[in-house]
Amino acid sequence: MEHGKGLALADAADVLSDQLRTQLHCLAQLLAPKSTMLDRRFMAPLRGLKLDRKQRLALRAITAGAAARMIGSGHGLPDFLEQVEYNGRRLAKLNVVPAVIVKALEEYDSLLRQIVHNRSAEEESNFRWVRDQLNFCILLSLNKAFYQVREAETSAFFELFRIELEARSLEELLNRFLSTLTTYCHADASNLYMFDEHTDNWVLRSSVRPKKAGGRKKKEDPLLMPAVSSHLVRRPNIARAGHIAAGSRSEKILLDAAWHGRYRSFWTVPLFSGERLAGVMQFAFAKPYEWLPREQELLRAAGERCMAAAEKAKLLEDLAAREEQVRELAEHMLHVEEVERRRISRELHDEAGQSLLCIRLQLEMLEQGRNPDRDEWRERVRETRELTERTILEIRRLIAALSPAVLEQLGLAPALRQLVSRFREAYGCRVRLQVGRLDSLPRRMAMIVYRLVQECCNNIAKHSAATNVNISVNSADGVLKLSVEDNGVGFTVAEAYTKRESFGLAGMRERVALLGGRFDVKSTPAAPDRRSKSGTTVLIELPVPTHGDRAV
Repeated sequence: MEHGKGLALADAADVLSDQLRTQLHCLAQLLAPKSTMLDRRFMAPLRGLKLDRKQRLALRAITAGAAARMIGSGHGLPDFLEQVEYNGRRLAKLNVVPAVIVKALEEYDSLLRQIVHNRSAEEESNFRWVRDQLNFCILLSLNKAFYQVREAETSAFFELFRIELEARSLEELLNRFLSTLTTYCHADASNLYMFDEHTDNWVLRSSVRPKKAGGRKKKEDPLLMPAVSSHLVRRPNIARAGHIAAGSRSEKILLDAAWHGRYRSFWTVPLFSGERLAGVMQFAFAKPYEWLPREQELLRAAGERCMAAAEKAKLLEDLAAREEQVRELAEHMLHVEEVERRRISRELHDEAGQSLLCIRLQLEMLEQGRNPDRDEWRERVRETRELTERTILEIRRLIAALSPAVLEQLGLAPALRQLVSRFREAYGCRVRLQVGRLDSLPRRMAMIVYRLVQECCNNIAKHSAATNVNISVNSADGVLKLSVEDNGVGFTVAEAYTKRESFGLAGMRERVALLGGRFDVKSTPAAPDRRSKSGTTVLIELPVPTHGDRAV
């Protein structure tokens, strides 16, 4: 049943098509001697609508008279509707709004009614029917044409927006921008230049090259092409957008010399950064290709968007480069710091330490060699010797803090145990150290972990007034985890990070960032009544490299 219905509709469409074709031939015969007069009377009111010559010619090509002329010369209705679509796209790109087109078609229809007015009732009815059918087909074709133009514009801008979000470098952004715009305007080749004020040259930053047979692009790196001196191309000329015909005087503003003689027409679109001419896009076409206002507006808008996105991408690249420089500088400063610590500890050991040892020996000799009856003198020598011994112990502590020899000689775990032992003795708080299985760590990483624990201990001693400290270090699945927890007075983390001339937490975070790790601080300040639980927990996770410098 459904199949029969479909055949009936197809037969009806064929009958309708034959009937329309017959009546169109009749209309063509009627209008043939009067087509010139009709066109003249039709074009006159279009000038009153302030339509230019291109717009008027495109409107004339979609009228019933144009259909009658084509059918009278042997063409079919599909040929005319194809012409309507083509001119509909031109009208859309010429910025003629649909309301003006409808008004123009109504004006032409009124002229046709005057011609068939004195015909018989049957002829007038047939002509009215054919005009209605033809106008319906024309409006459908125009609607399709306008939709195609708007869809292409929307797709182009959507793609440009997507490129802005996805591009990970300035080079990728410019390449994809130019490729999208080249596809939009159906160009055969295109170049994007940026003006380098330092060298006074136009530098090719992106290029869409012609394709060889088989659809493969010509192998050529556009960035290796030579720059064009600005002295060869006057900047005031290139600052104007426009269409250039091959062989015209304006062809001299084309920056790619290989284009001359190869292409028939060109478009050039300047790129501005504020009031400054910063770049230019140029498109080449193998055939004469007219540049219509709608395309000009889109490419100008796309050029503004391209420059804004390019400047943003350049700022992000510069920022990333600066951040990398700062990170490298911080890493270098940490290295210099460790080297300087070793030098100072070596000098303290070799120079001051040895000198104090000699003083102590000399005092012992004096103490033992003098007359034992002179107790007052003996007591002073003894006090001096004890002071010297305490100084030696303090210097040894400073040496160990500056550059722990046990870390390089025995590894991280023994060094941490020694650090905790000295901290416990110096500050009298209860410290629990738990060292799990530690994979072989690079020397630089082991030193940073040691410094992190050392800094945590120093902060606890200076600020927390803690009585219990728990330190845990272990590694598993390529990740080293460090936890330092105390029951001290706590603090507000956000304020600690912003406190001026306080770099303890910031320095620890930077050390962790150098190794690509995660740094987290949780702290609960003590309440005024001291009843609620307070304290601080530092949590650090560091990726353990699979290979690196010498392990400890």
